[in-house]
Order: sequence, then structure tokens, then C-alpha cells
Amino acid sequence: MKKVLLIAAGICFSVFTFAQDAAEKINQAQEAMKAKDYAKAYTLYDEAMSNLGDVQVDASVNFNIGFAACKSGNVEGAEKYMAKAIEAKVKISDCYVNLAELYTDKKDFVKAVENYEKAIATAAEGTDALAFKAGSAAYNGKNYDKAVEMFNKCIQSNYKGETAYYYKSVILKAQNKPDESKVALEEGISKFPGDAKMAPALAKVYVGEGNELYKKGAAIVSEANTKVTAGKLKTDDPAYAAEVSKAKVEFEAAIAVLEKAKALDATNANVQKLLDACAAAMK
Repeated sequence: MKKVLLIAAGICFSVFTFAQDAAEKINQAQEAMKAKDYAKAYTLYDEAMSNLGDVQVDASVNFNIGFAACKSGNVEGAEKYMAKAIEAKVKISDCYVNLAELYTDKKDFVKAVENYEKAIATAAEGTDALAFKAGSAAYNGKNYDKAVEMFNKCIQSNYKGETAYYYKSVILKAQNKPDESKVALEEGISKFPGDAKMAPALAKVYVGEGNELYKKGAAIVSEANTKVTAGKLKTDDPAYAAEVSKAKVEFEAAIAVLEKAKALDATNANVQKLLDACAAAMK
């Protein structure tokens, strides 16, 4: 009987010791959190949670542990404790945000986007900022349709609209949708005139268009001159004049679009060259 009592007393002492140790580790973990030593904080928290004994802790501690895991790059720990926090309905949106940021750091953009979307669905405010982050993660993960969807949300809410328009145009161009990309830039510039990224990007598009128009006009003139050289046509023939007139239509169209490019970005080296070439061809 005495042996049984001694064993029981030993068990009670062990439970008490474990509980006391767990409480101390939680206190140490909180200090580590304040010092931003997140790896140490996570280890202490995790050890404490494994030996709680009779120590009662609030469910919110799971968020703290998950946060420490996220900040220290511990994916397994982050998933474990953020799931517990979410189940306990503790800072649900923040849980998803922290997981999304962790996955972004790990370049797991698929999971990053998934968690940003869950954060958006559960957030009471700040969804525009989350949409921008989701768009960025989707862009980096080459999930272009999702990126456009998220950047469109930013455009609609006028959150970082100029950047959203710019990246939307970049994405559409990558998807081989040049016309839609151009429209995005034109819409963006109409709302944010002189934007440092969109203005030169749209100018470059116009230079490309101007160059194509110039080449069409030059090709018409070249073909007409080839006929003159071959003796099939004379420069004073009405047919030759008609070809020159057709060429001028292309040159004039080129000048019009190149002037738009110049207004957007006068530093573009090709703008003036093409304008000079068109002017010379018009003489």
C-alpha cells in the first residue's frame, strides 16, 4: 500500500513539474517573441504545448505559435498551429495572411494565392491590399488569369491603380494579347497621366505601331521605284503619283502615332528617328 502511495505521489509531482516547466517555457517564448527571436519562440512554445499538464492556456496562443513558425520559415509548424487557431476562430484572416506570406517567401505561389484568397474571404477590411498581394503572388507564379483578376479588383477599388494597370498590361502582353495590353495602358494613362512606368511602356507600343506604318509606306514607294527602274512606270505617270499618295497616307498615320509616343516619352531614342524618316519620305 505504501508503494502505491509513493508511486501516486511521484506521478502527481511529475505532472506538477511538467506543468510548471510548460508555464515557464511559455513565459520564455513570449520574451523571445518580444525580442523577435521567432525560431527560439517557436521551439519553446512547441515544447510547452507538449507538456501542458494541468496548465490552462487560451486558444489564442496557437496564433502566436503559428506566427512564430511563419516568421522563422517553419512551414510544418505554421500549418499545424495556424490550423488550430483557425479551428478555434482566432484571427482567421490573419492566419491565412501569415501563411500566404510564408508560402510567398518559400516561392510556393500556388499555396500563397490560395491563402490570400481565403484571407480575402474572411477579412472584415483591407481586402484591396490583400488582392494586390494575391495578384503579385499569382504573377510570380505565372498564374496570369488569376493575376489579372486580382489586379482588376485593385483597379476597381482604386488601390495602387497605376501599378495594377501596369502589371495587368505586362501580363496581357505575356499572354500574347497585345491589343488588350495596349488598352490597359491607355486606360491607365488616362487615369494616371505621366506615370513613370506606364508612359514609357505605352510610348514603346506607339513606336512599334509607328514603325510598322512607316515600313508600309516605304514598301509602297520602294515597289513603285522598282517599277520605274524596270521601265514599267514613269515618275510622271498618274499611277506612280497614286502609289506615292498611298505611301503618304501611311507616313501621315505613322507621324500621328509617333507624336503620341513623343508626348509620353520624349527620351525614347527611336521616336525622333522615325519622325525624321517619315518627314524625309513625305518630301
